[in-house]
Amino acid sequence: MPDFLLYALLAGLGLALVAGPLGSFVVWRRMAYFGDTLSHSALLGIALGMLLDINLTLAVTAGCVLLAVLLVALQHRQWLASDTLLGILAHSTLSLGLVVLALTENVRIDLMAYLFGDLLAVGREDLSWMLGGIVVVMVLLALLWRRLLSVTVHEELARVEGLPVTAIRLALMLLIAIVIAVAMKIVGVLLITSLLIIPPAAAQRHARTPEQMAVGASVLGCIAVLGGLWMSWNLDTPAGPSIVVSAALLFMLAMSIPRRA
Repeated sequence: MPDFLLYALLAGLGLALVAGPLGSFVVWRRMAYFGDTLSHSALLGIALGMLLDINLTLAVTAGCVLLAVLLVALQHRQWLASDTLLGILAHSTLSLGLVVLALTENVRIDLMAYLFGDLLAVGREDLSWMLGGIVVVMVLLALLWRRLLSVTVHEELARVEGLPVTAIRLALMLLIAIVIAVAMKIVGVLLITSLLIIPPAAAQRHARTPEQMAVGASVLGCIAVLGGLWMSWNLDTPAGPSIVVSAALLFMLAMSIPRRA
């Protein structure tokens, strides 16, 4: 197996493993628009990374984390409805990122690769950053799993029981921000949310427990990565969109299978 294909496979499978359980919370808490907002802000991180000449993964991670903290702070003040606030920030950060890139002199980047991913261009250093971030997220997610479930099932009851609901909600947003930052190279900023939503949504139909849904979402995500890479290698299609198409086909298959009684 060529090195570039091995790196792509490892990066894609690693992302699928962590996107399964994390995406389950995105589906349960109806946070799809939040994921879109963070993914749009990733382009602003890329632009600032180019402008300041720093590591792009670090710049995107910092940008997503800062936006997550800002969202929590603004939602807490309740100046605007959450969907309105997310819409404003999503399009503003995306547009600001494009403007900064246009104003940055002597910088030429493949914008399509960042928007839609370039999995086959993942190198050894990219893979190290991705797997490092994925391991951190998986460890933190395992430690917070029960608390996140409690807050997701009944937030007011969790607050009465003494759980730090705001801190737990912020922790979930930060974990999503880190995954979006490390996934940027794989499926691109415009397709990241689909990988967080489609496999969990497909697994939800046949799962009986939260753990079954999380594991099923990871398995379906891995199958989507394998199918997308096969499609990209044999049909010469872009890897990121091919993975999303594979995930969508798995979702339709899951919806067509009758649920067990």
